[in-house]
Amino acid sequence: MSINLKKKRYYPVSKGLGLYLDQFERSFEIPVVYEDMHRFSQLFPLFDREGNDTLWKTAFYEPGIRDDLSEKLIRIYSLLKTNDVRVSEHLVMERVDFCDFGNSRPFRVRIVNQFNDNYDHFYVKIADASRIYGLELEHILSPNRINYLVNGDTLIEEHIAGVPGDHFIAEYFSRPETNDVRVAKEFVKFNERSFLRLLGDMRSYNYVVDITPDFEDAQYRVRAIDFDQQSYEGYKEIYLPQFFLENASVVELCTNLINYQTTRQYQDEERTLMKRRLKLAHNRIGAFWEAMCPDIISPEENVLRLREELNTYHECKAFSKCETMGELVKKNLEVSLSRTRS
Repeated sequence: MSINLKKKRYYPVSKGLGLYLDQFERSFEIPVVYEDMHRFSQLFPLFDREGNDTLWKTAFYEPGIRDDLSEKLIRIYSLLKTNDVRVSEHLVMERVDFCDFGNSRPFRVRIVNQFNDNYDHFYVKIADASRIYGLELEHILSPNRINYLVNGDTLIEEHIAGVPGDHFIAEYFSRPETNDVRVAKEFVKFNERSFLRLLGDMRSYNYVVDITPDFEDAQYRVRAIDFDQQSYEGYKEIYLPQFFLENASVVELCTNLINYQTTRQYQDEERTLMKRRLKLAHNRIGAFWEAMCPDIISPEENVLRLREELNTYHECKAFSKCETMGELVKKNLEVSLSRTRS
């Protein structure tokens, strides 16, 4: 199925979300640099090692502007990693890349340790409320922890390491050492996680695959890296990665290797884990719903359409009183997890 998404609008951080970010130490007095980073004088296409266009462009800044940005960005990196704004002299800003292809129009910053040439990345984006809710839900409900900071209109995100999904599908599916059954199992669980928390647009270039060697084989974990479409669109299929054409090879793999009973087993396993995570994060998730449920992060017509589609999907009327996307996410988790034993 081919799905075309319209460019979404940005939603500012509301007072309720701001209080939540303060309470759980996501909001810091970091330099507000997103607009400053647009002061580049030139952009150059960035190619990968095989000479393919990455859709990122390397930004060139005049020396004075670069020095000013470098100091601010190294301070931000230090705060992101250590909760300390002290700038280490051995850290340098080597490169800034810009991507105008995606919704968030992010900057990617490369920081290099001069002692050993080791490098790390982080991202600077517009502080869009729906994206921030997506990051928090990932932190609370998934097996993964998420590190990010917010100040004003600036959102700082830690780099999420892994093999890009489109590259993994193209290159790793055909490798003899790849355990196809384990790969299929993880994609079933990822599909379930995405739908239950209503994270949309999980086509292959919006997630990575983390490969961990085990004592006899390898384990795989699919991790979302793009949270632009957190509970924004009005169609249920947007929240099911299986419906994206870019994931067709994954669907075929799962269909060939996993029968219906085993699929249900893996879905139940993921729901059970999510239910346990909700219990452990009882106070945090309560504060989260207080911020998200009244917030407007999607057009009303999207909320109304998704409300009816979820009623139809779950064969109930439990969603009929939901007026916002936050309420739909909360209800979708309640209805889905109520059928799961913990």
